[in-house]
Amino acid sequence: MQQRFDFEEIRPLYDEEIQDILPSIVNNPAFQPFLKYIDTDLSEEAIKEELLGIKSKKEFQTKISAPSLFKLAENTATSLNLKGTELVSKDKSYTYVSNHRDIILDASFLNIQLHREGFETCEVAIGDNLLIYPWIKELVRLNKSFIVKRNVPIRQMLEISRRLSYYIHFALKIKGESVWIAQREGRSKDWTDKTQESMLKMLAMGGGKDIVSSLRSMNITPVAISYEYDPCDYLKAKEFQMKRDNPEHKKSMHDDLINMQTGLLGFKGNIMFQITPTINEKIDKIQSDLDKSEKVIAIAKIIDNQIHSNMTIYPCNYIAYDIVYKTNKYQDKYNEDQKKAFLDYVNRQLAKVDLENRDDEFLSGKIFEMYSNTVLNYENAIKEI
Repeated sequence: MQQRFDFEEIRPLYDEEIQDILPSIVNNPAFQPFLKYIDTDLSEEAIKEELLGIKSKKEFQTKISAPSLFKLAENTATSLNLKGTELVSKDKSYTYVSNHRDIILDASFLNIQLHREGFETCEVAIGDNLLIYPWIKELVRLNKSFIVKRNVPIRQMLEISRRLSYYIHFALKIKGESVWIAQREGRSKDWTDKTQESMLKMLAMGGGKDIVSSLRSMNITPVAISYEYDPCDYLKAKEFQMKRDNPEHKKSMHDDLINMQTGLLGFKGNIMFQITPTINEKIDKIQSDLDKSEKVIAIAKIIDNQIHSNMTIYPCNYIAYDIVYKTNKYQDKYNEDQKKAFLDYVNRQLAKVDLENRDDEFLSGKIFEMYSNTVLNYENAIKEI
């Protein structure tokens, strides 16, 4: 498997490479502002010295990533919790597939919580569209990320996808690493959280001809990620209006940076990560006479149902649902104070939208729709159980 493809461009750093790479990261002027987010009482110079002394990815995550991310959660969230670790084993490798809310924090928060519970952290799939500077690419590779190439020419897409798939199978089966990947390319802006069939087809490429046995060998384990508040909700609503007003609108690199910064530093309320059972038993029940596409659709539905039925539903989700569908169906799930607080929150978010022709009715409708879809997805999922 390793001999067929060259993984050099996409793999995480090897530990023996770290000492040679670190100076280019630590001494880069663009990296300096990030030093203040590292959770330590040391001076900046002492932090640099500590960073330059790191010799392994595990040491980096233990000394730098985990403390800093827990501190970030403490400053920007009410709570951060992980459930379901009893469903996985510390001596097995898993492909964790989750819904995607935050560009950086989804996998990062999962990893630090796994680390806290005594599990090895995952290797993380990250799109190269976010790696806008060479030092960022090296930093994420130091943090156990592998690179997903985006926006490649169509003629190269198949080969790029094959290499990525073979690498993921190599990481799982030869390196013994667990892997995290989002259920779809990019975040779901309206929180519909549907698994892309193309992602599953990519995953299956590296494991043999039969798509079911290939995916089964990956121990796919869905993870439901529930943020009470999405700091980027107003940015997503803004993008919906911009695309409504100009169908050709596309996000810029600057937009991606604003989304990353807002997601990192904005208030998230309560955050819950729920690991759900590995889907192998359900895969085994898929009818053998289905064609390849039908099998992929069935597996995507299994993942979606497990994610949707295990979401944590907060009062704001029920409030948004009742507003969108003009009902009192869930009025017993919240009180008037909670409703007022959520409506005030939405108004504060709307005020951040910097459009000359800001359409508040449209924008608020999009925000309410986002929060309501968690409930709608749950309702649809439990019908299938």
